[in-house]
Amino acid sequence: MNDQAGRVLVVDDDPTVAEVVARYLVRDGHDVECVADGPAALRRARENAPDLVVLDLMLPGMDGLEVCRRLRATSAVPIVMLTALGAETDRLVGLETGADDYVTKPFSPRELALRVRSVLRRARGALGPAALAVPPGPLHDGDLMVDVGAHEAGLRGAPLALTSREFDLLAFLMRHPRRAFTRDELLERVWDWSFGDSSTVTVHVRRLREKIEDDPTAPRRIVTVWGVGYRYEPADAAEAAEGDR
Repeated sequence: MNDQAGRVLVVDDDPTVAEVVARYLVRDGHDVECVADGPAALRRARENAPDLVVLDLMLPGMDGLEVCRRLRATSAVPIVMLTALGAETDRLVGLETGADDYVTKPFSPRELALRVRSVLRRARGALGPAALAVPPGPLHDGDLMVDVGAHEAGLRGAPLALTSREFDLLAFLMRHPRRAFTRDELLERVWDWSFGDSSTVTVHVRRLREKIEDDPTAPRRIVTVWGVGYRYEPADAAEAAEGDR
């Protein structure tokens, strides 16, 4: 039984692909609705908000990136994007636009079902193996707060709109301050992927910096460790270093 089942909106103009995806997701316990274009997807998302959207990048008229942008402007609904094999630029742009995950065509429907389950689990605040290593609870760093139990984040008292992957990445880094992680380590411990495109991590770090850093081009919290990866620098440590200059 899939305890992460939900309402899934599949957006794909290829009826064969949509049918196969829907069949596997229904088999995995989800309620599935299929639409064939962007305007229909946006309309259905407004009328009956889904728990997750499976979104093809190549759609007639309004492409998947524009649909993703419009969904993300008003909603934090998790989005799994379907992209063409080898189209790395499209995958990166999709992640930059706000997609939580992607699967490349041709894909295994079973893999897609597992990715959907994983994204739903994280969006609902269910803790993965890495998160269980530390008891859940509010994390505070200066004016930044992440409450893992409530799946909420805030900066200077205002809510932070984070996707599920952004939330998990921020929580993980805050739980391990001043420890450098490679992109592959973050991919395995935050995404639960034993293999994958490490540029996914780069994109999510960039998006997080845009939301929590005063100057994303000169980050003070999520810093780059050249030749390694990334490290979370607590605000008090950054302020102390500033005062010593």
